Amino acid sequence: MSSIKKIPKRHQPKGFEVLYEDDHLIVGNKAPGLLTVGALWEREHTVHQLLNKYVRKGNSTSRKRVFVVHRLDQATSGVLMFAKSERVHFLLKEGWKDVQKTYYAIVHGRMPKPSGTISSYLQEDEDYVVHSSADSGEGRLSHTAYTVERETPRFSLLKIDLLTGRKNQIRVHMADQGHPIVGDDKYGRPGGVRYPRLFLHAQQISFVHPLSHKPLVFTADLPGPFTTLLGGR
Repeated sequence: MSSIKKIPKRHQPKGFEVLYEDDHLIVGNKAPGLLTVGALWEREHTVHQLLNKYVRKGNSTSRKRVFVVHRLDQATSGVLMFAKSERVHFLLKEGWKDVQKTYYAIVHGRMPKPSGTISSYLQEDEDYVVHSSADSGEGRLSHTAYTVERETPRFSLLKIDLLTGRKNQIRVHMADQGHPIVGDDKYGRPGGVRYPRLFLHAQQISFVHPLSHKPLVFTADLPGPFTTLLGGR
């Protein structure tokens, strides 16, 4: 699926490659390290704010803005979507359960099974750390499906289907299995080798356009560091 027009790179928000734009939504590829929305430590340099400026096209009096449909962790790269009106935002959120999201991750070690589904109850504490539990009273039930795509002596490349969308879900579930995501300073292995980034990437999103009702699929290629870490082949 192509966009209405190819947007020159110099006009695109830094850190967010626009993959598709029409009158109703924007889909792009977020760079790692960039927040989706503001946090206590950073209010301005976020995808949300960058896109607000982008849609205003330099007009300081414009009231145009974008609406957050979903989020990616600051350290995660990949496909991210925003609505350009309250109506489209509502329609996308209303049908969110039908949106398919595919991630790729490189984890430490080799998974015990070539594929599977990880399920647990997830809850965030006062320090913004998400904890996993088998107790239904300890959070919201969450499911992560994975398939091993490639293995090396040290790492496994996983294709992940996010069946529920909780904060830090993939990172916590992989750590639960004893195979944390490479470069995860929050849920990974303390100490040891320092990696250049978190090796988690939102590779694809599939959904039906809320107004045209056409099926749409958008893909962000795996970043170069993934290939490098896996040995270049």
